[in-house]
Amino acid sequence: MINTAFPSPYLPVVPLINSTSPSLIASFSKTNHRYATSDQSQSDAVLDDVSCIVGCTRSSLNVVAAEKGVVVGRLIFSDNGDMIDCTKMGMGGKAIPPNIDRVGDMQSDALYILLVEKDAAFMRLSEDRFYNRFPCIIVTAKGQPDVATRLFLRKMKMELNLPVLALVDSDPYGLKILSVYGCGSKNMSYDSANLTTPDIKWLGIRPSDLDKYKIPDQCRLPMTEQDIKTGRDLLEEDFVKKNPAWVEELNLMVKTKQKAEIQALSSFGFQYLSQVYLPLKLQEQDWL
Repeated sequence: MINTAFPSPYLPVVPLINSTSPSLIASFSKTNHRYATSDQSQSDAVLDDVSCIVGCTRSSLNVVAAEKGVVVGRLIFSDNGDMIDCTKMGMGGKAIPPNIDRVGDMQSDALYILLVEKDAAFMRLSEDRFYNRFPCIIVTAKGQPDVATRLFLRKMKMELNLPVLALVDSDPYGLKILSVYGCGSKNMSYDSANLTTPDIKWLGIRPSDLDKYKIPDQCRLPMTEQDIKTGRDLLEEDFVKKNPAWVEELNLMVKTKQKAEIQALSSFGFQYLSQVYLPLKLQEQDWL
């Protein structure tokens, strides 16, 4: 039983955690509605703190986030005993289970895992069935990485022993998203061993790609002062400094003061990403 003598922000989740058992799973959204907490980010922060205080992982509290991440491609796994074939999940893919303990029996003939930042890029690759021409598993958290997607990605990496290639926007925040998957977030550093996926490769979109693939000027965006500051701050981070090629790319970004989204590739056609850009990248093994 968790002591209820917590500061007031913690009170909404304490009764919920006390009531949970291995056979009872509660979601963040239920936490918010049941205890009139309108801001899920507040619930996130409180659960992180409670996990740290109690000395356990957040998933072991049996309070999980609503499904956010999705996966598609050459992966078969069991979800609470049901076998799921991710080649048969349609364009939207299979929602990643919020409780990683439900997941097991992973099987795949893929050559790599393609980690995609944006949902639009994921949908494009899924609709084009990119995974049939280039055997892969495609996964996205639709932006900022959530806990369930990070756990699922790590489990795939550990069990299937496949390289993870990241496709993110060419801006400092794309690289920060990559770093959360690879190194963890500061607010959940206590659980980094369970959440991080080591040795993720930066496939694109990289600053050098803007000229290499002749991205039109109208599709390049000027970096704001905050963007530039974030880029310079990233140059001081260990996960960047340990990879000289990443340092070179980030220096180029800060120097040119240009950024671009994955969607910039669609200026050459909707299928340019799946028919030209990624095939060239993979055939040339152009990742860092």
